[in-house]
Amino acid sequence: MPLDPIAEVFRNEYGRCVSTLTRVLGDISLAEDAVADAFTVAVQTWDPDDLPPNPGGWITTTARRRAIDRLRRESTLDARHAEALLLHGPDDDPFEAAEEVGPVRDDRLRMLFTCCHPALAPDARVALTLRLLGGLETPDVARAFLVPESTLAQRIVRAKKKIKDANIPYRVPRAADLPDRLAGVLAVVYLIYNAGHTSPSGESLHRVELCDEAVRLARLIVELMPDEPEAVGLLALLLLLESRRPSRTAADGSLVLLPDQDRALWNRGLISEGQSLVLACLRRNAPGPYQIQAAINAVHADTVDGSETDWSQVVALYDHLMAIAPTPVVALNRAVALAELDGPQVGLAAIEALELPDYQPYWAARAELLVRAGRAAEATDAYDRALALSDNAVEHAHLSRRRALTIPPSGRTQ
Repeated sequence: MPLDPIAEVFRNEYGRCVSTLTRVLGDISLAEDAVADAFTVAVQTWDPDDLPPNPGGWITTTARRRAIDRLRRESTLDARHAEALLLHGPDDDPFEAAEEVGPVRDDRLRMLFTCCHPALAPDARVALTLRLLGGLETPDVARAFLVPESTLAQRIVRAKKKIKDANIPYRVPRAADLPDRLAGVLAVVYLIYNAGHTSPSGESLHRVELCDEAVRLARLIVELMPDEPEAVGLLALLLLLESRRPSRTAADGSLVLLPDQDRALWNRGLISEGQSLVLACLRRNAPGPYQIQAAINAVHADTVDGSETDWSQVVALYDHLMAIAPTPVVALNRAVALAELDGPQVGLAAIEALELPDYQPYWAARAELLVRAGRAAEATDAYDRALALSDNAVEHAHLSRRRALTIPPSGRTQ
């Protein structure tokens, strides 16, 4: 089901509007509130069949005026705010601002580096920035972090409070500041891509605008910092993942898993570019998590038939990844690869050693391996757990079909 046109504008423009206003106001919360007010006005006044020619500009202009009104009501409109907020007349382009000195010229990328301030805890930086620039709701961001929604909301509130209490300025970072902020920026871009690659909720598997934006930002980061291997690795990883998007759904919109995908549909141009970047990373001999993940995906792209995949190489790469970035999700992916190499029982043993009770892919992978191991009753239970955690309609339908296949005609599991 297509999104309401105003909801689509919200998805596409929210991050840009907030980042623009934050840079002008110097206050995230005020910027978010003003943008939210502007969208409320839009819902009340816009004709969904006849949107303004520049919806993002309309939202930003309206939000700026709402912020001015609020500051005036609260008698806190000091000279600095007045000068910044009234810099543009009503007919000016609301995305134009006085040029700031700094190496980062793109508006969203500049906001990424600005928000990833070292005074904030790493998880708080990423959570806050993903919420602002990814256009994702708090529940979707919480899923990305594998934490309850309330926990994620508290992190964001604490980050905003720390920014306010410590008087952390929304200033464009200097070139010397960029390396210390790069890890947080890369994490945000990767999570934005993941949210587009498989949307946490909704009727469509993909959110193409998020995938495109993440790839665009990754390219800009490599242009800005070409000697950072992990930046190059992230771009390679996203290109290789993106190359498979045309084959991830069938003609009827149903999900197609990697082993069953028609590799003739894979984008060979993106694969060639991604593999070239992986080779460039190998020559640097400074491996990091994104580079290793890119190398894993390069192995998948090496074959025209999934049955020819070099699983021993994939497992070896996951072993390397576990050595430098040991997370439960990496361990889960390694277990799935191990099952392809040594059989489902070996993969299951590795999966059962993990604790990911609220992670849908854990239960989906467990169910698939239980089916292969002939343990249908347990597989059905695992599918039920996965279904309960799935809010994406395409994934939910896929899991439902797979679950149905585990039940014999008699209606009893075995």
